[in-house]
Amino acid sequence: MLDRTAIAARIPHQGDMCLLDTVRDWNASIIQCTASSHRRTDNPLRNDAQLGIAAGIEYAAQAMALHGGLLADSSQPPRQGYLASVRSVSFHTLRLDDQPADLLVEAERLSGDANQVLYRFAVSAAGQPLLDGRAAVILDAGALA
Repeated sequence: MLDRTAIAARIPHQGDMCLLDTVRDWNASIIQCTASSHRRTDNPLRNDAQLGIAAGIEYAAQAMALHGGLLADSSQPPRQGYLASVRSVSFHTLRLDDQPADLLVEAERLSGDANQVLYRFAVSAAGQPLLDGRAAVILDAGALA
């Protein structure tokens, strides 16, 4: 299991923007992370003192970035990834900040190559689905231009 310090070392999100607390499990296809930052009143994604459900996409994106970092060659600098699209997103609630349980953030790599990756993601709390969908990630987009 990886803790928040180990996570922050592998993703570009630092300080309060590093939203994940632990990695429960991961392999070449999946990653499962936990997060409690949705309950923090100083969460940087809050708007009007609330954390809307769409912020869950950022939690999933960080899990995807972390998964890519864990799969990468550790002798190479981490690659930058950018969300190109999210599709088939279903919101099962309106807010994240009113969830008393920790979030379970899951991402599954469906396909990919050296320049793009497709993930399925889901965020839940206490066994209840909160949101799910798919995301396309472009790697090193600046290098492609």
